[in-house]
Amino acid sequence: LMNAAVAQGVEPAQITRHCDSVSLCFSKGLGAPAGAVLAGRRDFVAEAWRVRKLLGGGMRQAGVLAAAARVGLEHAETTLRRDHDNARRFARGISGPLGIQELNSPLCSVNLTAVETNIVLVGVKGDWPSPAELCERMQAVSEEEVAETGRAVSVLLFPWSARSLRAVWHWNISARDTELAKNKLDFVARKCQE
Repeated sequence: LMNAAVAQGVEPAQITRHCDSVSLCFSKGLGAPAGAVLAGRRDFVAEAWRVRKLLGGGMRQAGVLAAAARVGLEHAETTLRRDHDNARRFARGISGPLGIQELNSPLCSVNLTAVETNIVLVGVKGDWPSPAELCERMQAVSEEEVAETGRAVSVLLFPWSARSLRAVWHWNISARDTELAKNKLDFVARKCQE
């Protein structure tokens, strides 16, 4: 919800105005260690509260978590916009070494018009490597990589489908981390081609 609101330049209420209920997780993108909020009609929230208690949910002295959630909400626009910029930087190669789109790689492609928030879906071309194998190579660090690049970089990606993987940015991934991830993908793509 918050990523969509920032990307569209609207208040979250404008997106949710036709919804009966809304759940917002404070740890996804907002940087809080835990916590979520549920909003809806009074009877719906009361029933959710009752079921949560039945299932053993609940915390005492959750003020520290609430404070972290509040800070996340207060800085959401700045933080999420930075995440969106980093995702686009990864996909486009706005600055620094070549980004995925500019690699002109027979291995990877990105639909730039689909990069609207902090999520980049990377298309994996050809029969090898599979998205799962490419994700493994992005996470692994070899001696050859360290010798060639001078760095040990491990990038966590998710095999999204039979021919794509997903990269997601959050508050703890910097522009420098994004550059390192682009460089790692370039290295892995070159090694796969060899």
